[in-house]
Parts: sequence; C-alpha cells; structure tokens
Amino acid sequence: MAENHAQNKAKLVSETRRRFEAEYVTDKSDKYDARDVERLQQDDNWVESYLSWRHNIVDETLKMLDESFQWRKEISVNDLNESSIPRWLLEIGVIYLHGYDKEGNKLFWIRVKHHIKDQKTILDKKKLIAFWLERYAKRENGKPVTVMFDLSETGINSIDMDFVRFIINCFKVYYPKYLSKIVIFDMPWLMNAAFKIVKSWLGPEAVSLLKFTSKNEVQDYVSVEYLPPHMGGTDPFKYSYPPLVDDDFQTPLCENGPITSEDETSSKEDIESDGKETLETASNEEQTALLKKINPTESTSKAEENEKVDSKTKAFKKPLSVFKGPLLHISPAEELYFGSTESGEKKTLIVLTNVTKNIVAFKVRTTAPEKYRVKPSNSSCDPGASVDIVVSPHGGLTVSAQDRFLIMAAEMEQSSGTGPAELTQFWKEVPRNKVMEHRLRCHTVESSKPNTLTLKDNAFNISDKTSEDICLQFATSSCETDCSPP
Repeated sequence: MAENHAQNKAKLVSETRRRFEAEYVTDKSDKYDARDVERLQQDDNWVESYLSWRHNIVDETLKMLDESFQWRKEISVNDLNESSIPRWLLEIGVIYLHGYDKEGNKLFWIRVKHHIKDQKTILDKKKLIAFWLERYAKRENGKPVTVMFDLSETGINSIDMDFVRFIINCFKVYYPKYLSKIVIFDMPWLMNAAFKIVKSWLGPEAVSLLKFTSKNEVQDYVSVEYLPPHMGGTDPFKYSYPPLVDDDFQTPLCENGPITSEDETSSKEDIESDGKETLETASNEEQTALLKKINPTESTSKAEENEKVDSKTKAFKKPLSVFKGPLLHISPAEELYFGSTESGEKKTLIVLTNVTKNIVAFKVRTTAPEKYRVKPSNSSCDPGASVDIVVSPHGGLTVSAQDRFLIMAAEMEQSSGTGPAELTQFWKEVPRNKVMEHRLRCHTVESSKPNTLTLKDNAFNISDKTSEDICLQFATSSCETDCSPP
C-alpha cells in the first residue's frame, strides 16, 4: 500500500515537472527566476508541497506554481537579505520569528500595533514578510509555522486589509503547507467585519485554522514560557535589532550549566547521581568483553580505556541517522532522544565528524540555555576526527519538545590556534556565509534502556560489519567544573 502511494506520488511529481517545463517555462522563462526552475526539477519535497496543497490535481498545481514563481521573481525572493529591508522596519519589530507553540511549531509574530497603513512602505513590508518566511523555509524545509496575530493595543490606523490579504496569500500560494494555524489575540470589536472578509479569502478549508483568543484561550495553543506578559505569559524576551532574531539561539551556553555559583554544587550532585544513572545492561567487565567481540582488532586499546573509566561510565546508543553537511557529519540528523526520569537515561549524545582537510571550529547553542549542560560546547575537531558531545539536563530540569539545539561550524586556517582565546576571536571574525548551521529538535522517550538479554544473547554472534551497522558505542562523560562560554 505504502509502495503504491510512493509510486503514485513519484508519477505526479514527474508529470508536474514535465508539464510545467513544456506548458509554462517555454513561454514564460523571462518571468521566472532560473534558480526556482532548477530547484523545481531537483527538490521533490518542494513539488510535493504544491501538489498536496492542491489535492494532487496537476492542472491546479501548475497554476499555483506559475503564480508563485512570478511573485518570487517580482519580489526577488532568492536575493532577499537584511540589506534589502529598511533598517527602521527591522528595528520596530512588527514581524519576527520567536518561540514555539505546544505542538513544537515555530511562532511567526505579527505585532499589529507597530504597523501603520502606508502605501509608500507596503512593498518593503511585504519584502519583510517574504524575507522571514524564505529564511525559515530554507532552514526547516516544510515544518509549519503558527502565525501569532497580536492585535492588542491596535488602533484604526493599524488596520490594513491589503497587508493581511498578502500574508494569507503567502500561505495559500507562495509557501504551501507551511501554515499550522493563525492565532488571533485580543481582536478589537471594530475588526469583526474585517475578519469576515478574511475568512472568505482563506476559503472553507483554512477557516478552521483561525483561532480567536483572549488572555485565557491563547494558552491553549502556546505555553506561558513563550508568551509575553501582556498575554499572561512569562517570556522575558524583548525584541531588539541588531542582532537579527536568529531562531532564538542567542544566549551563550555554558558547559556546566547556566548558574556559575552553583557549578560546584551541581557537579557534586552529578557525581553522586552518575552512579545511580549507570545503565544496567552489563557491568564494566561485561562491557569490555562485549567491545572485544565487536571490535577484536581494537580489543587491547579498548580494554585499556575501560580500565581507566571510573564509576561515572555511561553507555550510549550511537545515533543511526546522520546529517551530511559540507564541514561536519552530525548524528543524530534531526532529533535528540532523551530518556524520561523513570528510564534513568537523561543524557544524550551528539557525534560530530570532520569531513574536511582543515580543523573545524564548532559551538553549540540552545533555545533553553537555563536547562542544559553541553560538553564540549565550544571547541574544534581535527581533520577526519570525531567528537562526542554529551548533552544533559541541568539540575533535573525537564526536557521539552519545544527545545532546540543549534550546531555552528566553520573551517579554521591551519596556522590558527584552538585555545579558548583563539576560538573566541575566530567566532568574532568569521564571515556569516562561511558558517555551517544545523538544528536539532528534542524528543523524550519513556524508556531508552537497551534490553539486557538481547545484548547478552546476540552480542557475541555479530560480525564486524554488522557491528558497524547497529552502531553501538560506549562513551564516557565527565563532570568537570570547567565552564567556558561560547
């Protein structure tokens, strides 16, 4: 069944590409950006997003592609950057991305009170919308956003139905499948008639995505940690520019947790709890024996390493998925899996592998720096080498599906030093376009403990090649009190 569905989807994608090239590109090539046409031929997900939005009706999909591509060229979407937007528009904070809803969707904020209806600036405001959506689309590749229409303190001068219609059209035509819902907060009574018109623009299917809320109802969709105080929330975030709000990854992350004064206490607690959290799959001797069977050529060195490991030794399941970036391969590719409190495995592992011929500097940021320790959070990786990064919740705090991690990486000159001072200076000077970025979501599982019997029964019948495939890795983590911010 699934195979037939995939085959049908592939046929529709192929037909859409063929017909768009023959029926539209041939006659309208000057009206499209060649980069969009090329991407359509290469990016299956992009084609599928248009098809899905038009219920797999190819004729309707082609019309939608035509309208979308013409708009993208008219507004120069592929070339939009900060310099394309007037600075004053970026400074007032009428539109920005920040936080997540309860389903883990990014929040796309529109603070209507900062918008003044003005035909002279409407094009720049539309470019600002397109700038944020394109920036997000390139990073998340299809993950929906929740639009937060904040109408609090809105006056008659801020009501601009042309602007609202453009925003709706962005999600109906230009960025299909990107809309999770539109949360409308504190709508004034004088806008009731206007939003009846808005419903007609959305169409019957999308009307259900409109959520009219007050201070009480808005918390049904967004938790208080991502709501500002005027919405009944506790989020201390205040928009300012510069810097550009960069997907919430602005706060430096400390290796031993966010509060320096508690580092010593926290470290002692970790040392005590590490003994309790040790996985019950096997004793240290059994782990050594297992490693010998899996990697006989490395048995001597592995045994020596295990002899040096203290009571804080942990067993990690090496991630099976890999993101293959130009500088680093990153495992896991998309999600960090944390065990629940009951499972006892609160730590998780990120594996970075340098695939270049130069040293690669890296640093890790998170949307919730008050929650996590990351070790190392700011370091470097030699050519061809791998680095294990241990991530653990700070002080027993709860992992949330809304939390995100950002891996930043950039190549260093061969002559560059890799000490803390050199790395700090390097990150100040490296051009933004030279930095590779990759994002990871958080996921909590009820129990991530390996099954003891399965390991013991099967471990000694595994070939060397199979052992690589199952990707079992035993790693160690330390609770040193070194704390060097990125």
